[in-house]
Amino acid sequence: MDLQPVAAGFDATRLDRIAAHLDSRYVQPGKIAGCQVAVGRRGHLAYSASLGQRDRERGVAMGDDTIFRIYSMTKPITSIALMQLFEQGLFQLDDAVARFFPSWRDHRVWVSGLGSEMVTEPAHRPVSFRDLLTHTSGITYGGVLPGMGDQHPIDALYREQQIRSAGVPLTMPEFMEKLARVPLRFQPGTAYMYSLATDVCGALVEHLSGVPFAEYLQRHILGPLGMADTSFQVAADKLPRFAANYARKPDKTTTLLDDPATSSFTRPPAFVSGGGGLTGTVADYIRFCEMLRRGGELDGRRIIGPRTLDLMRMNHLPGGKDLAALDVDLLTLYGNVGVGFGLGFASTIDQVATGALARGDYYWGGAASTVFWVDPIEDLWVVFMTQLMPSVSFDFRGQLRSLVYSAIVD
Repeated sequence: MDLQPVAAGFDATRLDRIAAHLDSRYVQPGKIAGCQVAVGRRGHLAYSASLGQRDRERGVAMGDDTIFRIYSMTKPITSIALMQLFEQGLFQLDDAVARFFPSWRDHRVWVSGLGSEMVTEPAHRPVSFRDLLTHTSGITYGGVLPGMGDQHPIDALYREQQIRSAGVPLTMPEFMEKLARVPLRFQPGTAYMYSLATDVCGALVEHLSGVPFAEYLQRHILGPLGMADTSFQVAADKLPRFAANYARKPDKTTTLLDDPATSSFTRPPAFVSGGGGLTGTVADYIRFCEMLRRGGELDGRRIIGPRTLDLMRMNHLPGGKDLAALDVDLLTLYGNVGVGFGLGFASTIDQVATGALARGDYYWGGAASTVFWVDPIEDLWVVFMTQLMPSVSFDFRGQLRSLVYSAIVD
């Protein structure tokens, strides 16, 4: 697709600062092996750049067709899938999950202590669909994410139950039953904690639709949008396009973390993770973002209704608070002041508090430092992909926001 920066209302020279910034500050110093970035506005592709290498060890350049681990950028796709079923009247946001998984009626909530000395209390109310979509359910990530604060007594129980243990086969019903046996970290709807909740959303999609989760996504989102390279497993004929994943070490150098030739993503997943299991290309995610920009439709295929999408990007946190007021673990890691959370997306709710040029964007990122956002006010989307863990190493989104918005002249 031809670049059309002027038609999109950008100063092309200012947009060129994006590649210069990423190359000089990150690619050339070796902080990342390579990256891709694309910017669209008003239905035009305004900017696209591929920098560095997708596989440093094999000397393979970053190409426009590179396949990335998008990890938690799977979450918005899963959330859209669940809300498609909401549109069909299969549940209401404040319905209890226990309506469909009865074992969830008996959740306990952690109060104090650990192990045999742990004190719990009954949940004041059942976990709801809204709690899951907003990460306010009391479910955690079991302490498995890098930089997620100190280990909590609840984390040990997640490990004991082998909830989402790497390589351990797990069906959706088994996953739900295991979570029913582990106390919640806090009372549902009282705080925010990034969690396995979107994996639960995937299990609910499978249960409500009667279709395996991966198949549902293919039928109702990935296929209709033409996201041909997005999947839970990288096919053998696509492996040459699969990027290597790198880890940032304490000495600030990087090391190979996941070789694309032997990656677990080359095999069928032990668990089909709605929270972080997909791989895909920038081109594919652009199609997802363009659908969102257009209010839920692309190329004549309606994925979600515009009013449903409007509801999803509103702030659903209790009392209209921001993440800084409710977040259990991430406050020191992300700039959460002035940021709300909707049904699958974070969103800017106070531009002055965030200190950013964006006013009404909604967004999310992935564990390997990928990020996207859509801005209905500016009629804009941005997709950025690299492969570096942990994602808190650099504030790519903050820097890109400054570079992109300052290039808008119309």
